[in-house]
Amino acid sequence: MSRKPVFQSKLPGGETTIFTIMSALATKHNAINLGQGFPNFDTPEKLKELVSHYLHNSKNQYCPMAGLYDLRETLAHKLSSSYHCQLNPETELTILAGATQGIFTAINAFVHQGDEVIIIEPAYDCYQPTIELVGATAIPYALEAPEFKINWEQFSTLITSKTRMIIINTPHNPIGKTLKKNDLLALQDLTNDTDIIVLSDEVYQHLIYDGQEHQSVLRYASLFKRSIAVFSFGKTFHSTGWKLGYCVAPDYLMDEFRKVHQWNVFCVNSFLQYALAEYLKDASTYEYLPTFYQQKRDLLMDALTGSRFTPLQSEGTFFQLYGYDQISDEADTAFAKRMTIEHGVAAIPVSPFYADRKQTGAIRLCFAKTDDLLVEAGKRLCKM
Repeated sequence: MSRKPVFQSKLPGGETTIFTIMSALATKHNAINLGQGFPNFDTPEKLKELVSHYLHNSKNQYCPMAGLYDLRETLAHKLSSSYHCQLNPETELTILAGATQGIFTAINAFVHQGDEVIIIEPAYDCYQPTIELVGATAIPYALEAPEFKINWEQFSTLITSKTRMIIINTPHNPIGKTLKKNDLLALQDLTNDTDIIVLSDEVYQHLIYDGQEHQSVLRYASLFKRSIAVFSFGKTFHSTGWKLGYCVAPDYLMDEFRKVHQWNVFCVNSFLQYALAEYLKDASTYEYLPTFYQQKRDLLMDALTGSRFTPLQSEGTFFQLYGYDQISDEADTAFAKRMTIEHGVAAIPVSPFYADRKQTGAIRLCFAKTDDLLVEAGKRLCKM
């Protein structure tokens, strides 16, 4: 009998994600799942009708590699209006098979073996494995609870001659904080006259609360010259299973990005692009989102009034951190598992988003759920 091939794992430390672990635990114990980051309500009916229309009207063949031009043109107009920038839909926008694919492609396009990439922790879990796959090193800048603010003077000490890329995430998953104008200006000053590429994960761009504006890299001309911004349709239109997104970059960066994109997925499914190109022409389809999700954020906070959980105000995303120091001194993963098993509500601990498993004394709850589910979760957690 022939032996199995011997190989060296590219991700020897690879492990099951905390999302999979907590969702499986929630299913096993019939718990309310406020851990997994997706809505339990459906995509808007009008959008589904458009998808069905184009699916049944022969829009089933390959799109151009960069995406349907009509969709890119619509997005260029939308982004130009929102962020006061001029974009060329032919050369500066590409449609993605989800934001994760865009992040993977950007890192592979620009980061080489031996390079360093600065990530801000707690960091979304796809960043570091992709950096390791290209033979580079992730350099973490750890945010401290409960403020979770960047000290840019401290941050600057991480930059070396090996720094190829900085990854930012705003609004930030898992902490629900946003970068402010002064943060983007500091990053712009820090990277001016360098060869550093900025990868900006902005998938929650429409989920900004309390009257604030999203501070995209697209707003800052000098910063945008070195940036790739990644966005998500799934997060915007309650359709995370569609795995559809887009990215924006100056033409000379996008040209390099597309060299990898064409051998990665080449192009993205067609009928969804036709549907979104038509749907997005009506700005009301996304302008309601801050009010819609802020109401859910506030409903969950109200439902937890009187509990021993401490909210760390969410400024964006559909997540909010809650401190549990008045309930337990357990490590967050142990606490989240016990909460799921004994009290029937699943959450995501924050420590897996830090390389050193830093303890913040907080868990992440997802409020992209129907109101009745949020109220019931609040009742259960108030008993802790």
